[in-house]
Amino acid sequence: MLTEDDVRDALRVCFDPELQVNIVDLGLVYGITITRDEEAPGFEPRYLVHIALTMRAPNDEREALLIGQVQNRLAGMREVSRATVEVVWEPAWTADRMTAAARQQLGLDRPAKQGLINITL
Repeated sequence: MLTEDDVRDALRVCFDPELQVNIVDLGLVYGITITRDEEAPGFEPRYLVHIALTMRAPNDEREALLIGQVQNRLAGMREVSRATVEVVWEPAWTADRMTAAARQQLGLDRPAKQGLINITL
């Protein structure tokens, strides 16, 4: 059976094109819905997957890139018969949604040093 954890693991190879951090650790994946596809042929169960995804800020080009990455990644999973991606804006994304791994990768958990510029997300 396909689980949300399976899908999240698969999406860890999809990266924000500007920050080069995966969309799961950035907290851009707001929801995953998995439904068995009763119309899919074969003996192995196949699933319809719906992803609710947000962006750090409106940007049509980045949005198209992320949606394409997600759809391509899920299309490569034999358990998935079809995937849809919905971009949502509520609640608004904040850096608080990032995992510790993402914060560390971006250097956000290091103490600020005088004279250095902080990263703005």
